[in-house]
Amino acid sequence: QVQLVESGGGLVQPGGSLRLSCAPSENTFSLGVMGWFRQAPGKQRDLVAVISSGGTPNYADSVKGRFTVSMDNAKNTASLQMNSLKPEDTAVYYCAGTRRRIPSLRARVNGANYEYWGQGTQVTVSS
Repeated sequence: QVQLVESGGGLVQPGGSLRLSCAPSENTFSLGVMGWFRQAPGKQRDLVAVISSGGTPNYADSVKGRFTVSMDNAKNTASLQMNSLKPEDTAVYYCAGTRRRIPSLRARVNGANYEYWGQGTQVTVSS
């Protein structure tokens, strides 16, 4: 079964940057929407950023202006550039993808609408 594989997490000081990448274990079909979710200890998993093939990205209010999501349609890969990181950004970050083209942002926020997930990568922002 196809899975998504994340890389790029780690420990960074406040104000620093990290870049997360996501790629499928097999590139046998096209993904319509790819998203990044995160889950901090004791909290629910929330959408951070989402982008569709050829579409405009959307961001959670908490990361607007600091994070940038991109997608390579041909390779089905996605990246999340995270700048000006804050301690509250500390979480496990998950890449998610779906073959469907979900037009509604409300639907994109719902993790249940993604059939492919990565194993998660830890991002820790601490001095």
